[in-house]
Amino acid sequence: ALAREIVKCKTDDDARQLEAVYSPVHVPSDTVPMTRKNVVVLIVESFGREYIGALNRSLENGGYRGYTPCVDSLIARSTTFTRSYCNGRKSIDGMPSILSSIPMFVEPFFLTPASMNHVGGIASLLAGEGYETAFFHGAQRGSMGFMAFARSTGFQQYYGREDYVDDPRFGGDADFDGMWAIWDEPFLQYYCAKMTEMREPFMTAVFTASSHHPYAIPDKYKDRYPEEGIVIHKCIRYTDMALGRFFSEASRQPWFKNTIFVLTSDHTNLSDHDYYQTDLGGFCSPIVIFEPGREPAMLDKIAQQIDILPTVMGMLHYPKPYFAFGIDLLSTPADETWAVNYLNGVYQYVKHGLVLQFDGRQTKAVYALTDSLMQQNLVGRVPQQAQMEREVKAIVQQYMERMTQDRLQAE
Repeated sequence: ALAREIVKCKTDDDARQLEAVYSPVHVPSDTVPMTRKNVVVLIVESFGREYIGALNRSLENGGYRGYTPCVDSLIARSTTFTRSYCNGRKSIDGMPSILSSIPMFVEPFFLTPASMNHVGGIASLLAGEGYETAFFHGAQRGSMGFMAFARSTGFQQYYGREDYVDDPRFGGDADFDGMWAIWDEPFLQYYCAKMTEMREPFMTAVFTASSHHPYAIPDKYKDRYPEEGIVIHKCIRYTDMALGRFFSEASRQPWFKNTIFVLTSDHTNLSDHDYYQTDLGGFCSPIVIFEPGREPAMLDKIAQQIDILPTVMGMLHYPKPYFAFGIDLLSTPADETWAVNYLNGVYQYVKHGLVLQFDGRQTKAVYALTDSLMQQNLVGRVPQQAQMEREVKAIVQQYMERMTQDRLQAE
């Protein structure tokens, strides 16, 4: 219903104007030969930016140490962004956003008729260049619809709980958490071992599971990670340790130095800081890009999950047109970076140091990003409002029209 309020293209001229404001089709402009590096994407369950000490040391956030010493160490060697966001609030929103650069608008992509569309992603683009591709999730095959989505978007292999159990090198079903999946620590070791068996170049993704309701950790770690703060904190510490062990083991593999690693969360979770309990704060997810040998940087840019695909394509100098709703963060000037998400009937559009809340008909609110608790509504009082409205309308219109017309690939 909201989409119907947005003016539809009627003529070729209208279509050209829409494309001029915003287009999800990317046409590479450089002539550098493609770099055939491996790509590894870690989607960490509920691993919101709130929990990560390295991303919470500014005075604006109050400054605190967090619960992630291993990821803090990784960030010190990585490219990260001052403001980074997820594009949805559920696990089923995360996969399309991260792996196919499709945001969640109105309802999860998995649950729409458009899920039957022709959809690609990082895996299909790189499989077309000769990469071996695989998706890993420690739950039962078919869980959450992940296997179907992975296969439809170019992952040639899928490894789940059953495959882990069948591998005699690991602990079998004794490593099952009793509800969801194989515990993160052993499953990430399995993930590393399986990649060492793959042919390079490869592209893989893993979706972890332990930092999730009912917020349990293995018995052997209960003394090491006791209850503190809120119930998820011990789980974050456990998963952080598991990630640290993964990177330690990966660093000893022959493929490590030829690999781009991306770490993000599927969504956020429980919060005990006011900053992360606002309409926008609930979308604060990390985006960490680690490439061995690359100079680390904290870039003063806005980033979002749908930027992961085009950013990776840019790093690889992928030579062909491709489809992505996001942008290449590393080649886009800071003042042109942006993020968008949808919450309870409202699109939130972040750009120019502002967040604009648009309900499909009109702007309801505008806040400065420095107004961290979103207390002072600036609607009608900032010069950027009209242009931001025009841009968010174009993004939503492109999404709605392409979803209904099965145009989610580069023509």
